[in-house]
Amino acid sequence: MEDTLNIQSTGIAEQEAAFKLLEDSIYSALQTYSNVHRGSGYNSQVSTHLYEQARDIVLEYMGLKKSSYIVVFCSPRRAEIFTRSINPKNFRLLSSKDLGLAIGVRAIALRRKAIPKGEPIESGGGTTKLTARDWIIWADAPDRFEAGTPAIINVIAFAKALLIIQEYGSDIFKEKPSTTLSAKEILFDDELVNFEGPELLKELRTTLIGKKVTIPTMEGTSAFINFDNSASTPTFAAIWETFKTTLKQPEATQQQLQTQVKNICADFLGAPLDEYEVIFTTNTTEAINIAAESLSLSKDTDTEPVIVNTLLEHSSNDLPWRMVPNGELIRLSVDDEGFIDLTELKSLLQNYNEQKLHGKKRIKIVAVSGASNVLGTCNNLEEISEVVKTYGAQFLVDGAQLVAHKKVDLEKSNIDYFAFSAHKIYAPFGSGALVVKKGLLNFPLQDLDKIKSSGEENTGGIAALGKAFVLLDRIGMQTVFEEELELTKFALSEMGKIPHLKLVGIQNPDSKRISNRLGVISFGVREMLPKKIATELSQHKAIGIRTGCHCAHLIVKRIAGIGPGLEKFQRVIQTLFPKLRLPGVARVSFGIENTREEVEALVQVLRSLSDKTIKNTTPSTIPVTQVKKEFNQLVLDSSERVYGRP
Repeated sequence: MEDTLNIQSTGIAEQEAAFKLLEDSIYSALQTYSNVHRGSGYNSQVSTHLYEQARDIVLEYMGLKKSSYIVVFCSPRRAEIFTRSINPKNFRLLSSKDLGLAIGVRAIALRRKAIPKGEPIESGGGTTKLTARDWIIWADAPDRFEAGTPAIINVIAFAKALLIIQEYGSDIFKEKPSTTLSAKEILFDDELVNFEGPELLKELRTTLIGKKVTIPTMEGTSAFINFDNSASTPTFAAIWETFKTTLKQPEATQQQLQTQVKNICADFLGAPLDEYEVIFTTNTTEAINIAAESLSLSKDTDTEPVIVNTLLEHSSNDLPWRMVPNGELIRLSVDDEGFIDLTELKSLLQNYNEQKLHGKKRIKIVAVSGASNVLGTCNNLEEISEVVKTYGAQFLVDGAQLVAHKKVDLEKSNIDYFAFSAHKIYAPFGSGALVVKKGLLNFPLQDLDKIKSSGEENTGGIAALGKAFVLLDRIGMQTVFEEELELTKFALSEMGKIPHLKLVGIQNPDSKRISNRLGVISFGVREMLPKKIATELSQHKAIGIRTGCHCAHLIVKRIAGIGPGLEKFQRVIQTLFPKLRLPGVARVSFGIENTREEVEALVQVLRSLSDKTIKNTTPSTIPVTQVKKEFNQLVLDSSERVYGRP
């Protein structure tokens, strides 16, 4: 009996040790978390390095050569669809579920010679190199098959778990060492439970994971400033605690968490569950692809589908609609500040749906962004919905840029489909949702069940999303909006004073429309490429921003004055030089962690850049070559910190 207890005790100790190793690695990755591939700051470069290294770890675990295989990370459903048309001899698949981790990751090791040609099974952000109104140049693999922002932290956790099980055994994460907690305790209890409103916001900022991370600059070591919240948001201690606690809970508790988070989402978004259902996904892109796929399954043979969106749209609310069989996509124009013309929308709906001037073609869905990821513009959803519903169409809102910054009420705005990602709501653990009115999806019941189970496999990400909503609700979205609006007005005011700096969108902080702009500010400095701006901000003040086309090629081309002729030339150049990327625009974007002092640091460097006297006006004690060397070494050192290996 004593021997049995000793064996059990040893087993529990090993499980606790394995989970501790995993948790420490995830926490280290969160300290420098940002979106991957196209960010300019330190955090983005570290996250990109760790994410790409995860592919190598998967191949090593499988005993496969990098020269012969690539690794694609995706959701369970996407993995199933993706591999259907591939010979089983040409790929191998690993599942986080098989490891005992509720993080919803599939890793597909695919022979390079078997990479599918043509368009991907899901399209959206990151799947293209260049897009125009009527043509697409798809990205190379694996990016072409990883639509939208991937589950970066979950993928890093998955790779670390593969390293851990080689030491502790393949079953080490299947048994849960933690004391079972209730879903209510996990989601609602935290160290800040006695705070609310502005006080909670103030206290929450002190718990930002990565707040104390410093990096080398030309002015000495500085704390990293994240102005890339539009791409991805960092997270806070309470949300991280929810995620890691959830991973150690039994299946019954995890199911309770999913149910509870659906209720939280419904309440936060004004989407009563007797009218709407919450379907968890990997991200916004997957959610919109589901809506587009549903439209293609319509049994209405008497009409042909037309979709209306706008020039503002992110690729994730543009490309999926192009893939609808026999469908037509019409884009509404926008003014210089990013607002659509309701008269134009009404005229289109009248022509197609009321007067039936285009044969069998009918506008089925109007799909718009709740907020632009380039201009920050928030079009009036209630007004749009009223026009849409008058003429019998459905209304979809891409809420990725909206939901963390401004109050949303789906029932009040009569929104049929609402898509969003948790990684833009301070919960970067690979979850998101499609909130849709009941009865609208056209999938067979069996397929709909697979869609739901795919997203629900990532219980850790779902719980983190729920916790983020709980915290935002306790702060109050009006408080969040007002805080960020004041910061945006201050930034616009100060940046507007800088010579040779050009802002786009609403520029006047005293504009009557300013309350319809979020803290997303795109800009340029005369005779300076956006990438150069980003480099200078990083090297002088440790500021991370994002540059490029922001997966919104059409509106960025309009801003840059690129007409049809030049667009065709770009297509030729991109074909001849596939590694080339369009310069686009520089963008800063605010979140609840940002402060006035950080904006002042941004303005200081931008003013110096504009004056072209940065060396004289910004004291530099460290040579740029040394800064670059130390910076790059820190990025490489992240592998040792997270994976325990160089």
